[in-house]
Amino acid sequence: MGGVFITFEGIDGSGKSTQARLLAEGLRARGDDVVATREPGGSPGAEEIRALVLEGDPDRWSPETEILLFTAARRDHLERTIAPALSAGKIVVCDRFADSTRMYQGLRGPGLRETVDKLHKLMIGREPDLTFIIDMDPTKGHARAKGRGGTEERFEDFGAALQEQMRAGFLDLAETNPSRCVVIDGDRAPEAVAQDVLGVATARIAQS
Repeated sequence: MGGVFITFEGIDGSGKSTQARLLAEGLRARGDDVVATREPGGSPGAEEIRALVLEGDPDRWSPETEILLFTAARRDHLERTIAPALSAGKIVVCDRFADSTRMYQGLRGPGLRETVDKLHKLMIGREPDLTFIIDMDPTKGHARAKGRGGTEERFEDFGAALQEQMRAGFLDLAETNPSRCVVIDGDRAPEAVAQDVLGVATARIAQS
C-alpha cells in the first residue's frame, strides 16, 4: 500500500511550519513512519535552490524565473525524497508544495497561474492527498513573519499587500478543491490548532 502525502500551506507567519512539525511529531507518537520535509528544499539540490529564491532583494527574480526555479527544486525533491518515501508506505508531511507556487508566483501576473499548472502537470504530476491551509489575518501574519528576523525574508519584503492577495488565493483554492484542502483557523494557541490538524489527518489516513 502506498503512503499518504500531507502538505501545509498558508501565508507567511500563519504558523504552518509549526503545525507541520507538530503533526509529524503527533503521528510518530502513535507509531506512524513519517518523513517530515519542506519546500523549497527537502533534498540537497533543492536546498541549494532555496537560498536563491528566498534570500536577496524582492526584485532579484521575475515571477517567470521563480516558477522555473521552484519547479526545478520540486522535481528534485519529488525524485529524491517524496516519491521514495510514499513508495515505501510512509507518511510524508511537507511544509509547502505546489500550491505555494500557484499563489506566490501564479497570482503575480496575467497567465502565470496557467504556466504554473502546465509545468506542474509536465514535471511533477502529483498532488497531495491532504492539504491543510492554516488561515491567518494577513496583517498579523506579516508582522509575525517580519518579527522573526531571519535571512529568508524575500517574500515578506514584498509587504502585507502580497500576503492579503495570497490569503484570498489560498481560500479560493480550498473552495475549488474541497476533497483535498482543509482550512484551519491558525489564530489560536498552537496546541489547539495542532489538535484539530491531528484529528483531520488521522481520519484521512484511516481512509487511505
